[in-house]
Amino acid sequence: VQFQDILSRSVSGHPNQGVVKIAGILQRSRMPWRTNTMKDVRREFALKALSPGANLSALCREYTVTRKTGRQWRERAKLDGVGFLAERSRRPVASPQQLAEGVVCHLIRLKLAHRSWGPRKIREVYRRAYGGSPSLSSCHRILTKAGLVERRRQRVKQPPGLVLAAVKANAPNAVWTVDFKGWWQLGNGERCEPLTVRDAFSRFLLAVRLPANARTGALKEEFGRLFQLYGLPKVIKSDNGAPFASASAPLGLSKLSAWWVVLGI
Repeated sequence: VQFQDILSRSVSGHPNQGVVKIAGILQRSRMPWRTNTMKDVRREFALKALSPGANLSALCREYTVTRKTGRQWRERAKLDGVGFLAERSRRPVASPQQLAEGVVCHLIRLKLAHRSWGPRKIREVYRRAYGGSPSLSSCHRILTKAGLVERRRQRVKQPPGLVLAAVKANAPNAVWTVDFKGWWQLGNGERCEPLTVRDAFSRFLLAVRLPANARTGALKEEFGRLFQLYGLPKVIKSDNGAPFASASAPLGLSKLSAWWVVLGI
């Protein structure tokens, strides 16, 4: 009770009137800031400005607006009424860089004639036909507003499946490792990219060859020679790069690795 009395005495004489005490809690009957919208402020200003004997300069100082703004609000209230003082569109009446109606119609006709063409090709065809064209973003915006642009459906990229888990080499010819050891330029300007094949258990280097290229056909010939010489391994380990693997193929198999699977590796 003493605490409530102290609060009551401390707010007595406070400039904010209308203090109400409910269940021991002091509450103010109004907010310390204004909650009116700009439409309400304009309406209130217009009603005062249209009243007989109103002083426009004093009203402008009271509402912290310029005389030009005050006159505009008053004239709008006279022409449209007090209820039509909401925010107006700030879009310019005319734009010097706005596309002409004929240009827009030509672009839409081209798109309707070739529904599979995108904004880039439509713009290029228009440029060749008429000598100039709007920007690519303008063409895209026009065709989008006309409802003639379909968004591409993005494919969900899935990581390639793992054919085999980690396999340890417990005997010779159980696991082979294969890789291209990078490339460098020879003195005569040719590209040198050696292929290395190694037995993982004995660490015996089965081959260090320089194939004609890194394509599947040339590598099949090299591995065919190794299989005839050393037999088929149980597992061949490689990185996920071409030509040993393919991220876009099922299970990450390339043509070369699929051939290995057919052979029973």
